[in-house]
Amino acid sequence: MKFFDRKTELALLRRIREESKSSARMTILKGRRRIGKTSLLMEAYGDEDFLYFFVARKNEADLCVDFSEEISRYLGITLPGGATSFEAIFRFILEVAQTRPLTLVIDEFQDFLRINASVFSAMQRDWDRLKDKARINLVVSGSINRMMEQIFASDQPLYGRATNEIDLMPFSTGSIKEILAFHAPGWTPDSLLALWTFTGGVAKYVELLMDQGAHDLEAMVGAMVSEGSIVPGEGRVLLVDEFGRDYATYFSILSLIAAGKTSRAEIQNVTGGDIGGYLTKLESEYRLIAKNVPFASNGHNRNMRYVLNDNFYRFWFRFICKYQALIELRAYGRLRETILRDYAVFSGKALEGYFVRKLSETGRYTRIGNWWNRKGENEIDIVAVDDGERRIDFFEVKRNAARFDKTVLQRRAEEFLTVAAEFAAYKKDFAGLSLADM
Repeated sequence: MKFFDRKTELALLRRIREESKSSARMTILKGRRRIGKTSLLMEAYGDEDFLYFFVARKNEADLCVDFSEEISRYLGITLPGGATSFEAIFRFILEVAQTRPLTLVIDEFQDFLRINASVFSAMQRDWDRLKDKARINLVVSGSINRMMEQIFASDQPLYGRATNEIDLMPFSTGSIKEILAFHAPGWTPDSLLALWTFTGGVAKYVELLMDQGAHDLEAMVGAMVSEGSIVPGEGRVLLVDEFGRDYATYFSILSLIAAGKTSRAEIQNVTGGDIGGYLTKLESEYRLIAKNVPFASNGHNRNMRYVLNDNFYRFWFRFICKYQALIELRAYGRLRETILRDYAVFSGKALEGYFVRKLSETGRYTRIGNWWNRKGENEIDIVAVDDGERRIDFFEVKRNAARFDKTVLQRRAEEFLTVAAEFAAYKKDFAGLSLADM
């Protein structure tokens, strides 16, 4: 697929490479799997040759054979004695970088934790000793946030060594629209919503659908749920590795949230036992869920809802994990019918999420959220505040613009202002958002 977006990240990576020609730079590049980290690096540095180490899950000696071959290809140098430790290879590269500038990318860097965690102490020692004379652009890329944070935590050897950090996010709403328009000039808002609902802007899944010519709702569902598709196995492949042996409990919790059971009590009634530790890890370590409380509330737990942060996982747990039996039977047609039957309701929350992201990207607001009263009856889809301008905007999200009722929204806003009196003097606006506004 043609390379899209990432202009800011590309400019930063290229600037760092130029800076590294006079002094050593270490950059952390992280982001969820399939987000496009490797593609970004290839686009940023593809105009020049560079060293690329992929940390495959094999023993260290075998890895070093791969790395030595890469060094021979790039530098035209055979390592003296045939290095069997990454410590020796890294020290050799730093020494070479004293005579010539070079870029080294280490992909899936976090997997050194599984192979040999002492690598990080060795890197720290040689980096501190040799970096002042080295002209090296070192980029360490990782796809498991909790492990990358562990490596660079304040009590770890590499703490404070990085000079830059990039947390790669999904495509912006504007970029998703640009990509769809490039592949399908006659695109419709319904198609854009489907692409957002299923991928959330994660590069791999956007590419998967566009490369297969899946440009509308039915084609996208058909591409994802069919013989040979990677999607049915994707969530399990990616998350079992994250969760380890406790994956079944995590899967149950995520499936319940995706199905609309969003309070801790609702989840615990089904799973049984204390799930507090699991919820905490899903939020703070894995970053798959977030606590959602009514806008401007004091955050009391009894009025709190959990939400899945990732559109693809929300889809996967709602339909793929839930209907695993249909996949085992290869009843793909039946599953496609089920997804299409429930899609209108399922995509409603995704449409709200799209506009929250789009409004955030404008830079006009200092706070954005949604609101509901204690009984959960009166809800406002989006509340957006600009504290500097003392302005508050209320939005109702509907697929069809004709269904927007400004009077109803104003009445709900009045109730909101009774519990959030600090906004009473703010300038107010009320608007509807629909598919036509995407």
